[in-house]
Amino acid sequence: MAKSTILRAMTVDGSARIHVINSTEIVREAVRLHHTSPTATAALGRLLTAVSVMGSMLGEKDDSITVSVKGDGEAGGILAAADYLGNVRGYIQNPAVDVPLKPNGKLDVGRAVGKGMLTVVRDAGGEEPYNGSIELVSGEIAEDIASYYAISEQVPTVCALGVLVGTDCMPIGAGGVIIQLLPFADNETVDLIERNTAYLGNLSSMFAEGKSNEEIMALALKDIPFDVFDELDVEYRCTCSEQRIKDMFHSLGKSKIEEMLSEQEAEGKKRELEVLCRFCGKAYVMDEKTLMRLF
Repeated sequence: MAKSTILRAMTVDGSARIHVINSTEIVREAVRLHHTSPTATAALGRLLTAVSVMGSMLGEKDDSITVSVKGDGEAGGILAAADYLGNVRGYIQNPAVDVPLKPNGKLDVGRAVGKGMLTVVRDAGGEEPYNGSIELVSGEIAEDIASYYAISEQVPTVCALGVLVGTDCMPIGAGGVIIQLLPFADNETVDLIERNTAYLGNLSSMFAEGKSNEEIMALALKDIPFDVFDELDVEYRCTCSEQRIKDMFHSLGKSKIEEMLSEQEAEGKKRELEVLCRFCGKAYVMDEKTLMRLF
């Protein structure tokens, strides 16, 4: 099975860093787990793609990042979270969202998302998490991510994202390019980057046609010398576990658990509690005996 990969590089003159990700397999796994409509696939897929790259920018192994998009459109809330290696997971509140196509025949993610806020929470281990929020620019995700970096972190950023969905509702190509200017960037390099963004308009089609990360990076940095420094294998990876669920129940306290069990019994159900992971759909069921052992 093909892997999702992130290629990372920097311009030779130190003006910018670039990340190119082929996220096709990540988005396919999301579709398998969440049974998304084409529009939901594009919306969730774009956010997963961007957040995977954002995670790979983190510095330490305990760092993580969570990005949520909350608009007033039919898609509802969309959320993605990644570790420092770029492994990512996510969900969309309304996986069946279906809005009319744009006049050009493309999926209308902006309409599905609507107006609202994009929020980034960056957790650096024991430190207080960093929080930043901006109003959505378009709901198309890529513009919103670029706007977040420009407004909240004062980092000029180019963000191009794409998800191409086939007739079987599965993605046939998905990926992204994120370019960030570094301090004291050379003006000529900046002008070339701005010119080259026009080449990234059909990004999802390029991935669907089998173009490599290296080929797309060369296009994004046409006429700009650059050095590749590594490539990461990334995947859709849920972090749920039985122990995490037990810890969550324990944090509620014994009296609250007993109250919840009594409510179940009053409804004619077994004295047990079920938690469904919103990222992968796995169900965790714990009976009264197991729950009381926690205390």
